[in-house]
Amino acid sequence: MEFRHLGRSGLMVSEISYGNWITHGSQVEEEAALACVRAALDTGITTFDTADVYAGTRAEEVLGRALAGERREGLEIFTKVYWPTGPGRNDRGLSRKHIMESINGSLRRLRTDHVDLYQAHRYDYSTPLEETMEAFADVVHSGKAHYIGVSEWKASQIREAHALARELRIPLVSNQPQYSMLWRVIETEVVPTSEELGVSQIVWSPMAQGVLSGKYLPGQPPPAGSRATDEKSGAGFIAHWLTDEVLTRVQRLRPLAEQAGLTMPQLAVAWVLQNPNVASAIIGASRPEQVHDNVKASGVKLDADLLKAIDEIVEPVTERDAARTESPAQRP
Repeated sequence: MEFRHLGRSGLMVSEISYGNWITHGSQVEEEAALACVRAALDTGITTFDTADVYAGTRAEEVLGRALAGERREGLEIFTKVYWPTGPGRNDRGLSRKHIMESINGSLRRLRTDHVDLYQAHRYDYSTPLEETMEAFADVVHSGKAHYIGVSEWKASQIREAHALARELRIPLVSNQPQYSMLWRVIETEVVPTSEELGVSQIVWSPMAQGVLSGKYLPGQPPPAGSRATDEKSGAGFIAHWLTDEVLTRVQRLRPLAEQAGLTMPQLAVAWVLQNPNVASAIIGASRPEQVHDNVKASGVKLDADLLKAIDEIVEPVTERDAARTESPAQRP
């Protein structure tokens, strides 16, 4: 496993991190979830990403149990706040009230007294940004988080938050966007702004919800037991990729992966790591062998000719519109 700095900070993270968005507490049984975390640790992953909303807070609980007994100083644990975690009108968003209550709940579920990175899961148009950043500053200054990040924020929002973070003397070091060969909306605005400000990307869905694994074939129904057939595992998120045009082009990547000595998942993860602004690519898993396969993308260097060939294949189905980075206009 190789490691990268998170933003313009001294914090090092494993360039492949383990996330439990649609697995822990929902899709897979706890025994399998614990086995996947063990596989991640065994392969050198030290960075773990979760959120209070995942599986209705259960994902944090599972991760807390899975990491119990590990040396805390050897881990980087990330979580997030924004989406609803209860029925009340204040059980959501980035108000001071919700942030303060949410960090305490996350720490309790994760069985730790601090997280290494606390992230705003979306931008909250209903709360003044000053209020949000002042609450984050109190979280950092109280020792409950070491660093602050955001997720799926626009370039202009990152810039404004970063300016406030500097005034408040807290380190805003990361953004967590969706990023893959097929979804490249951060490249035109978010990445250049982040590079200027010293902010890294921690990217989710490097395999485009599993489409870039190559297991979905054009003209055929999704494999039984796959994400596309299971509402609990994010079937709604993957549906827009399941067109014959997309799947046909993905199959054309297979010879390129073989030429590079990689599996299709390894090629997809390695591809996002070629972007120097990416500090870590988040992988998920329902089986330990998936973890063992994916981590082999760490340290892989793809040559310019291969990258050009990939671009030529996927360009007609690639999404690049920066406007696709958006948060709900009102709290959910």
